[in-house]
Amino acid sequence: MKQRLDEPGPLQRRGPRPLLLHLTLAMLKSSVSLAGSATLRLVSPSSNALPGAQAVQAALEAMVQGRDAETAFPTALLAETLRQDAALIEGILAYRHHSYRRELKDPPALWEEGGSRLLDYRQGSVAPVVVFVPSLINRAYVLDLAPGHSMLRWLASQGAAPLLLDWGWPGETERQFTLTDYIAGRLERALMAAWDVGRGPVVLAGYCMGGTLAVAATQRRPDLISALALLAAPWDFHAPKPERALTAARCLPLLEPALAFNQALPIDMLQTLFTILDPWGIANKYRSFSRLDPASARASLFVALEDWLNDGVPLAAPVARECLASWYGENAPARGEWRVAGLTVDPSSLKLPAFVAVPGRDRIVPPDSARPLATAIENAVLHEPVAGHIGMASGAGAERALWRPLRAWLGEVIPL
Repeated sequence: MKQRLDEPGPLQRRGPRPLLLHLTLAMLKSSVSLAGSATLRLVSPSSNALPGAQAVQAALEAMVQGRDAETAFPTALLAETLRQDAALIEGILAYRHHSYRRELKDPPALWEEGGSRLLDYRQGSVAPVVVFVPSLINRAYVLDLAPGHSMLRWLASQGAAPLLLDWGWPGETERQFTLTDYIAGRLERALMAAWDVGRGPVVLAGYCMGGTLAVAATQRRPDLISALALLAAPWDFHAPKPERALTAARCLPLLEPALAFNQALPIDMLQTLFTILDPWGIANKYRSFSRLDPASARASLFVALEDWLNDGVPLAAPVARECLASWYGENAPARGEWRVAGLTVDPSSLKLPAFVAVPGRDRIVPPDSARPLATAIENAVLHEPVAGHIGMASGAGAERALWRPLRAWLGEVIPL
């Protein structure tokens, strides 16, 4: 496939992205902890946000037992801070030098437009087609990650007929797109192509942001869609705490120079927004990875998922503005004020069968953000697995958490 605009070549491990930001945050955290050790002695170290909370607790207990109170605390804090910093660097190096490489090849494309493709995972199935729609800001292959971690190939092996809409890298045309262009334009045309392939209405399955888009597409074209699956799809962007979303929305003026220059929100800026919402999460994750056996299946899965996370896609500037201002700032979808091609998007107007998966450990789309869709859609089945946002789709427990329940629901709404 022809390379688009500034699309990178073969994946090189540059993560965690943006690396400088994560290293700077780790340095600041360590510096503040050490500089404030005198103050920290006066407060409870029970919070996990404190570096080495357990080590600090042990030091405080030692003070009570009569050991040298002036040296026990700062010595323990320094040792734990240095250990955590070393573990972070070791984790990053272990990730970058890991032997895992994704070898799964994309199946044939049934339809193409611009950088987008409709990929055929059916394996000869004649069942009604299920079209999977991922987020615009991540690569589509999270649903086809690796052997044993591919929801699409597993569903095909169970008699389903999955197709995957790969949005692709945004070229010059796509960088002018609004959400209306994506939903009422490209997504609808992909659904029409899928209708032709399956010779009838399709099941539409949207993952993450793709689920939010799928709600609008289903309302617009009920003639093309027989059932709807929403997998960790955000809707109430101010739940459970508005400040989280408002923080992202307030970043929009700071991002405008990059949006104007690139006609898109660059990958590293997207990653920075997510980091703002969880500033210590990435570093903690890599520290944990440093303790894994590199030859273990768990380590390989970590690398596969991190490769996918770091292999992001820029977001068209008009879409970035609309998402940050309207979704995150104004909470337009939940307030009934989001419009696509002039039509207010109202999930309560949907009367078709629906499956709403809300992972209970999701930190990207909080459960309170996704759950309102199950309430709004009259014929919705709510499924709440004990899983995270990405783990539900392609993690070690994904078959139990999502694949099997989704397959069971599909068997109830279409012949398999």
